[in-house]
Amino acid sequence: MIDTNYSLEEIRLRLNELDDNLLKLLSERRKLSIEVAKSKVETSKPVRDAAREQQLLVKLITNGKDKYELDASYITKIFHTIIEDSVLLQQVYLQNLANPQQSRKPVARVAFLGAKGSYSHLASRDYFSRKNTELIELNCDQFKEVTKTVESGHADFGVLPIENTSSGSINEVFDLLQHTTLHIVGEITQPIEHCLVATKEIRLENIKTLYSHPQPHQQCSEFLGRLSGVQLKSCASTADAMQKVQQLNRDDVAAIGHAASGKLYGLQSIQSDIANQTENHTRFIVVARKPVEVSAQIPAKTTFIMATSQQAGSLVETLLVLQRYGINMTKLESRPIMGNPWEEMFYVDVEAHKDSESMQHAIRELIKITKYLKVLGCYPIDNVKPVMPDLGE
Repeated sequence: MIDTNYSLEEIRLRLNELDDNLLKLLSERRKLSIEVAKSKVETSKPVRDAAREQQLLVKLITNGKDKYELDASYITKIFHTIIEDSVLLQQVYLQNLANPQQSRKPVARVAFLGAKGSYSHLASRDYFSRKNTELIELNCDQFKEVTKTVESGHADFGVLPIENTSSGSINEVFDLLQHTTLHIVGEITQPIEHCLVATKEIRLENIKTLYSHPQPHQQCSEFLGRLSGVQLKSCASTADAMQKVQQLNRDDVAAIGHAASGKLYGLQSIQSDIANQTENHTRFIVVARKPVEVSAQIPAKTTFIMATSQQAGSLVETLLVLQRYGINMTKLESRPIMGNPWEEMFYVDVEAHKDSESMQHAIRELIKITKYLKVLGCYPIDNVKPVMPDLGE
């Protein structure tokens, strides 16, 4: 129990000490996670061990309740984050072993949409920070410029948003994937926290012009529909929108962006949580000129495109192939084939390693029954699905 005679300042000092100890222990735990990855190299065991994770959570919940008066929900939430971090650390370690040429590069040239503070910039920063890779940032005005910059060799990687939980698929990026020679080598899913930013605190009814990228306009359509007399203006990125507001320096303009990014441009948040959905996430893909090798010990995703015949049931036939080999499909998107009226290209994401026996069998069968098939990439799955503890009755 805490001595109630402690002053507030003394309690805060004690809390600071405990927080520092927690950071030290988390650092030690991370180092041990790498040692676990090293042992799995020798034993060829997969990174995920669902049974072990479940046993760990049950033990922690029991001890937390019996010894420390901590509730199950609190412990589960904390250790899901810790376990996710451990899994991602181990994946990076194994991927570096599988791709030694890339792991020896401490710096990467990365092309993305917008300037500092755009959502693509935030995704790029977070993705490569996991790999302890510094960025040489190459800002682009269009998605097509991102792919061209990588294809030409001026960038090592490109980061592109491909789908959002609110506004759906980003069609322009899907269309670019039809024609590019690049390979998908990674993915990252980011929470998108839209807010209104302005040069100073202003009333919503005073806003006359609102700047942003078209995607945030769609994702915040319900909130924007409640604003009267506001002119929506599109920019190349959310960062460009915030730059525009900074340059205009007027009290009747605002932008949609991220609160932390707004501070880069001297802007402040005047309204938060304006997206249609509370859980608003965007999935980004990472593209490069060469494919990556994915360790067989890591949960992998394979993305491919295919064109089927126009006969009835031809798409169903392809999906039955995946079902027959027990391959879980997580995405199916259709896009028109330019120059071929009424014909479509299908984009497919599956949870499978490209070189696994089941996936190789499936690809061979799909090639026989489709007009066209191309694997765009095989890469580690970013989303670490949490294992829920089995607490019995």
